[in-house]
Amino acid sequence: MSLADEGAFRAFAIARRPALRRSAYLLCGDWHRADDLVQTTLVKLYVAWTRVQGGGPPDAYVQRILVRCFLDERRRPWRRESPVEFVDLDAAAERPADDMLDLRSALTRLPRRQRATLLLRFWLDMSVAQTADALGCSEGTVKSQTARALTTLRDLLGDPALLMEESS
Repeated sequence: MSLADEGAFRAFAIARRPALRRSAYLLCGDWHRADDLVQTTLVKLYVAWTRVQGGGPPDAYVQRILVRCFLDERRRPWRRESPVEFVDLDAAAERPADDMLDLRSALTRLPRRQRATLLLRFWLDMSVAQTADALGCSEGTVKSQTARALTTLRDLLGDPALLMEESS
């Protein structure tokens, strides 16, 4: 990679890192894992930088890498484990449900593809076609995943205004 290409990559990475980190956080719900996702994404982008840079702005490409890194990370078996010292079921039952069901916790309950679809469609404001391209699926799949995710979120959050909005 030439010095000019490396300088362009550094400028891009510095400028886009905060937005990538926020997007990664919305995908995984953990700032530390979000940092790991962004780092993995930027490494993959660096490897392909000379090819990507010639095709225009690499924003869509880097978002696609981020989502794919997230999906790949979730497939690894060691990520499915979450060790705890003890489980206090009584304390969890005493807390009111509305304290436990905020938007972030509701998002973590969604399947990873639905969460990725919502992130791309509503947080990053991508079209159905762009989201389908980023996820490597059809536009119909994006639409159905979006509808299922929103229905699940409405059910989890139990907000009457959201439920009324759906029926009207």
